[in-house]
Amino acid sequence: MTDEAHPEFRLAVVGAGSWGTTLAGLAAGAAGGESGGPTVLWAREPEVADSINLAHVNPLFLSNHRLPDALRATTSIAEALDGADAVIMAVPSQFFRAVFRGVVPRLAPTAPVLSVVKGIERGSLQRMTEVMHDESDHDPALIGVLSGPNVAREIAAGEPAATVIALGDEVWADRLQHRFVSPTFRVYTNPDVVGCEIAGAVKNVIAIAAGVADGLGYGANTMAALLTRGLAELVRLGTAVGGQPLTFLGLAGNGDLVATCSSEKSRNHQIGFELGRGRSIDEIVGAMHMVAEGVETAPCVLALAAQVGVEMPIAAQVQALIEGRCAPAEAVERLMGRHARPELDGPLDQD
Repeated sequence: MTDEAHPEFRLAVVGAGSWGTTLAGLAAGAAGGESGGPTVLWAREPEVADSINLAHVNPLFLSNHRLPDALRATTSIAEALDGADAVIMAVPSQFFRAVFRGVVPRLAPTAPVLSVVKGIERGSLQRMTEVMHDESDHDPALIGVLSGPNVAREIAAGEPAATVIALGDEVWADRLQHRFVSPTFRVYTNPDVVGCEIAGAVKNVIAIAAGVADGLGYGANTMAALLTRGLAELVRLGTAVGGQPLTFLGLAGNGDLVATCSSEKSRNHQIGFELGRGRSIDEIVGAMHMVAEGVETAPCVLALAAQVGVEMPIAAQVQALIEGRCAPAEAVERLMGRHARPELDGPLDQD
């Protein structure tokens, strides 16, 4: 159902992983939402597009959840973008630029583009919104993010959850907010694109550390300390690159950090758990058919932190584990052996 304040519009979702598929389902009217509308999902795999169109299921990434009959899928970027009034980008960070280049020639100049990708590009150290600015002359106010504590399968199953849309254009932020909202999915808006985006990238790295702690068999005290000091690292980097402090206490910051660090469904947590049990990163990643952004993002986060003079000891130990430069117990010893200091000395700018 639409009204004059929130007229129907056509949405293209680029990327048919579990989260892109879940969002496409919501946008098409899943979970009892009243604001569903025409939605097309771009999938790289022909078998995924065919299954969504014929059986209304994504067999590779969301096999246990039926999608709305109205949702349409295609392997053609041109077809997905044809007539699209708004676009969601949901492809992994290291493939994002190449896919977005295919989107740009077909992108309407008035269409907002939201990234839901929680990573940083290797080499350039750019956030996904920066990649979009770099690859197009699209209106900066129409480039933003959707981010929050969003485990795709839980949201697809209709469990209560919430997220944040960060976009400079307030009219489109409001329209997109109402497009995704449903009785089980609450959507907020926030103009802080940088803060929401940095929070989403860094929390994936901290989630690997949380998985390591679980893999080592540590309990609640360890996890509480890890999340608290992990949040401190997130805030330090986020504010250093222009994010607003309050954003990091919200859904895109602390909320997403808690969800990803505590959920066994989190791919980043799973990788950390297996690292904690002594498996190598090549063995772990080789057994997964979905991307865990934290592995690719860890070195980027550390490089970005070095550029702005921010210390991130937890992220540094995660990268040491990924590279095989230390064992899990040794990483813990390094963190616990750091010099003693006041907790509140400065604006979370030390550790």
